[in-house]
Amino acid sequence: MVTTLLILFFVLGYIAIAFEHPLGINKAASALITGVICWLIYFLQAHTTDEATEHLTHHVGDIASILFFLLGAMTIVELIDSHDGFEIITQKIKTRSKSSLLIIVSVLTFFLSALLDNLTTAIVMTSLCAKILHDKEDKLWFAGMIVIAANAGGAWSPLGDVTTTMLWIGGQITAFNIMVKTFLASIAVCGVPLILLANKFRGKELPKTTTNKNKKTKESSIILVTGVSLLVFVPVFKTLTHLPPFMGMLLALGIIWVVTTLIHSDKAHDEKRKLSVATALQKIDTPSILFFLGILLAVAALQSFGVLKTFATFLDNSLRNEYLIGIALGILSAVVDNVPLVAAAQGMYDFSQFPTDHRFWEFLALTTGTGGSTIIIGSAAGVAVMGIENIDFMWYLKKISWLALIGFVAGVLVFITQQQLLH
Repeated sequence: MVTTLLILFFVLGYIAIAFEHPLGINKAASALITGVICWLIYFLQAHTTDEATEHLTHHVGDIASILFFLLGAMTIVELIDSHDGFEIITQKIKTRSKSSLLIIVSVLTFFLSALLDNLTTAIVMTSLCAKILHDKEDKLWFAGMIVIAANAGGAWSPLGDVTTTMLWIGGQITAFNIMVKTFLASIAVCGVPLILLANKFRGKELPKTTTNKNKKTKESSIILVTGVSLLVFVPVFKTLTHLPPFMGMLLALGIIWVVTTLIHSDKAHDEKRKLSVATALQKIDTPSILFFLGILLAVAALQSFGVLKTFATFLDNSLRNEYLIGIALGILSAVVDNVPLVAAAQGMYDFSQFPTDHRFWEFLALTTGTGGSTIIIGSAAGVAVMGIENIDFMWYLKKISWLALIGFVAGVLVFITQQQLLH
C-alpha cells in the first residue's frame, strides 16, 4: 500500500513536470515537492528515524556531487561566454548552411562528450549554438540533437557517461573493450537521427551577421583556452587521483577564479565585477539545478524503497534474455535516472553470471547511456540543456523523442549484429 502511494506521487509529480506550461507551475517547484513528499512517505514507514536519515544522507551526498559538478561546469561556461570566448569559435565556423552546421556541431559533441563527459559537453555546445543561431526554433532543434549526440558519445567512453564510469570502476568492463565494442553502435545512435534532422534543414541558411573580430581578443582567447583546458582536465584529474569528478570541477572553478582575478586586477571596479566569477554564478540557471535536485531526490526514494530493484528482478524473471533486459532498462532510463538502474543491475548480477567484458555489461552501458535521450529529463545532459534553452517538455516529446528512439533502435541493432558477426 505504501509503495503504491509512493509510485502514485512520483507519477503525479512527473505529470506536473510534463505539463509545466499549461499548469503555469515551474518544473523546479513540482520536482522539489515530489522529491520531499516521496521521502516523507519513506520516513513514515521506516523502522527508525535514524535508519531513514542515514539513507537520505547517503543519497544527498551522491546528488550533491552531481549538482556541484553541474554548478562548476555551468559557471565556467558562463565565464567563457561573458568574455566573448565563444565568439572566437563562431568566427572559425564559416558555413552558413544550417544543415552543415548541425553536422559539425553534432560530430564535435559526439567526440567531445567521450573526452570530457556528456553533461559538460552538452552545456558547452548548447551555449555555443546560442551564440551562432538567432531563431528560437532552430536553437531548440539543435539543442535536441546535442542531447542525442552527447549521450551517444558518452556511452562508448569510460569517462563519457556516469553509468559507463560506474561499470568501469566496478570492474564489469575495461576501458579499451567498451570503446571497441560500443563505438559503431554509438555512431548509429547519433548518426541516424542526425541524417533525418539534417535533411530538415537542407537548403536553409543562416542570416549574414557582422561581428567585431577584435573585441577583447586577447582576454577572450585566454579565458576560452583556460576554460576548455580545465574542463578537459577534470576527467584526467579523476583518473589520476580517483577523486570524484565534482572535486576536479571545483578545482577547475577555483583555478579559473584566480585567473580571471589576475587578468582584471587593473580594471575599474564595475568592469571587474561584471566579468567576475561571482557575477557568473548569479547568471547561471539556479531553478534548473533545483529541478535536478528534486528529480534525483524522488528517484532516490524509489531506490531506497527497493522499487527499482524489484522491477529489475521482475524483468530478469519475465524476459530471461540479456538483450531484452538491456533494452527494457534502457527505455526505463528515459523515465528514471540511469545511475540507480545500473547500480541495481550491478547488484543483481555477479561476475560468475556475467564476467568482466561480457556483452551484457557492454550492452547495458549502451542502452542506459543512450535511452535517456528519448525524454528531455531522462539524462543529466537533457536536464542541463532544458535549463539553458528553456525547452518545453512536451515540445521535446513531440519533436525530438521519436528521433532519439529511432537512433536507440539503430544502435541496438548494430550492437547485436556486431555481436553475431564476432561470435
